[in-house]
Parts: sequence; structure tokens; C-alpha cells
Amino acid sequence: MTDFPSRYRTGDDELDREIAVLAERANPADRELVFEMVVTAMRLSRENADRAGLKLVTAAMKELRYSFDVFAPYNHVHKCSIFGSARIRSGEPAYECAKEFAAQIAAQDWMVITGAGPGIMEAGHEGAGAEKSFGVNIMLPFESAANDVIVGDPKLINFRYFFTRKVMFMRESHAYVLLPGGFGTMDESFELLTLIQTGKTPPAPVVLLDPPGSSYWDHWYDFVTSELGEAGLIAADDMRLVKVAHTVEEAVEEVCAFYRSYHSMRFVGDQLVFRLTRRVDDDELASLNEEFAPMIVAGGIDRIEATRAEVRDDDHIDLARIRFEFDKHKWSMLRMLIDRLNEVAAD
Repeated sequence: MTDFPSRYRTGDDELDREIAVLAERANPADRELVFEMVVTAMRLSRENADRAGLKLVTAAMKELRYSFDVFAPYNHVHKCSIFGSARIRSGEPAYECAKEFAAQIAAQDWMVITGAGPGIMEAGHEGAGAEKSFGVNIMLPFESAANDVIVGDPKLINFRYFFTRKVMFMRESHAYVLLPGGFGTMDESFELLTLIQTGKTPPAPVVLLDPPGSSYWDHWYDFVTSELGEAGLIAADDMRLVKVAHTVEEAVEEVCAFYRSYHSMRFVGDQLVFRLTRRVDDDELASLNEEFAPMIVAGGIDRIEATRAEVRDDDHIDLARIRFEFDKHKWSMLRMLIDRLNEVAAD
């Protein structure tokens, strides 16, 4: 075979031909991607990567491959990640709040994802039940066993690396609810908002849930607003990406309402396509074009049928759609568009 699927090569024509044959046998539909993955492995082994680097890449690929396989049967189900401290005990307000939230969101046919450890993570699993839970456990020197609710469940995944674990949280979640926690929770909150703010992960509801009697997230919100917002270190609208909730019911409503009209999005060339659960009529379309003109690069917001790329991939082709050329500096305004679409559906 001389038909190389990609210009990304090892530099050894004979080896590239052998890889091309293997890629074709493995997965003809995605042979270019398979080819490039194998080429990358070959180049790592033949260039300057040391053994430690090779071990890191190998372990990361194994973890991701296994995780994709575990989540695959549940791709059609909405999932909410729950973050918070491992040090909070059963009976404490934050624990009971996380447990109740998980129970209520599971009753709305969602599943939950937590870190699989004790504290808030166990509360999430206890509330949702093992059947509606995923555990993405990190193996630490001082804490590696999963909690009693999820241990032994086939939806429990053990990770060596934080970065692969975070990839799965972000890739598989449709919403995020954070309760009080330590350094890890702070890391997750700021990284999550950074990824949404920069468009590296799709827009999603981010809820900071304060249990009864707590002002943890109110203080966090005040700090970020005053020290980052007033100093111009974040955009004026960036705080629209997050909501502080003071009751479980408020948190559940924020998560579920996000998908009242909005379903998902996809870039097709220069155009951003929104898939919706309802049709946008002419009057609403005119209103959206006027209100959200600042985030449109050229043209306007239009109704469309499924694009050829979406049809090729069988990508929710039955849903209604709008599309526009999006200014990628304005992710906060994009969230405002989603909220507006959902508000109309609620009226």
C-alpha cells in the first residue's frame, strides 16, 4: 500500500506503509487518526523520549482507552460531575446536601460522576445509587480505595494521573456541581471555568452549591468578583458562567434548565451550529440577531437543516438548528444566548 492516510509520517517509507496497512485493518473509517497515533508511538520510540516519557504516554493512552470503553454505553445519558472535599463526613450539612442533590438529579434521569473517594464523593454516589453513578478514582499514596457504594462496580475507573482523570470529567459531563472543598476543589473550579471561558470545553451549567449555614461559595464569588473582575483580570460577563446556589432545588433547576431548549453545539467550518429541542420562529430569530449581534463575526443567526458533516456522522440530525459565525472571544455571551433560548421555552 502506498496510499498514506496522512502527511504526518515516521520518515521511514517502508515502516509507514506497514502502519498504513495496520490502520486500514484496524478501522477503515478512521484510518487517518489510527495511522497518526501509531506514527506518534513510533516517533517517540525512535527520537529522544526517555523511558519515563514512554511510560507516561503509554499509561495515559491505556487509561483513556479504558475510560472511553466504560462510558460508551451511556453516551446518550446526561451526566453531572460533583466535586467537593473528601474530608467531609456523613451527617455534616455539606455531605447531606450533596447526597440530596445527587438523589434529585438522578430522579431526573441523570447520572453522576464523582472522584469515587470518601466525603462529598461518597455522598454523591450514595444519593444517586451505584446504578446511576460513575467513579473516577485517583490512586494516591495515602488514599486510593474507592468508597463502599461504588467499589466493585464496572463503572469505577482507577487513574494514575490527574490529567487523564480531568479529561474524562470534562469530556463526559453535561453539568458540574461543586460543594465546599480544599485545594483540589479550588483547582477543579478554576480549571473548569478557564476551559469554558476559553472554549476548550463546551458551555455547561456550573453550580457552586452552599449547604445550609455555609457562606463558602458566597465568599469565593465575592473574592473573584472584586479581585479579578474589578481589576479587569476577567471579562465583565465571565461570572455569568457560574451560579451560586443555596438550596438543592435551585441547583437542580439550574442544571436541568440549561437543556430546556439547548441540546448541544458543533463547529462546522467557520460556523457554530446549535442543536435545539424546539424550532426558533421568525420573531424570535429576529430578536436574537438584534440582541447577540456583538458576538457575530459576519452575517447573522440563521435556521438551518443538519449540515452534511452532521449527516455523515449521524450527529443528532433530527433536531432543530441555528447557526452563526461566532466571535470566539465571547464565550460568556454565548452562555447568555443559551439562557435566552431556554427562557423562551419556559414561558
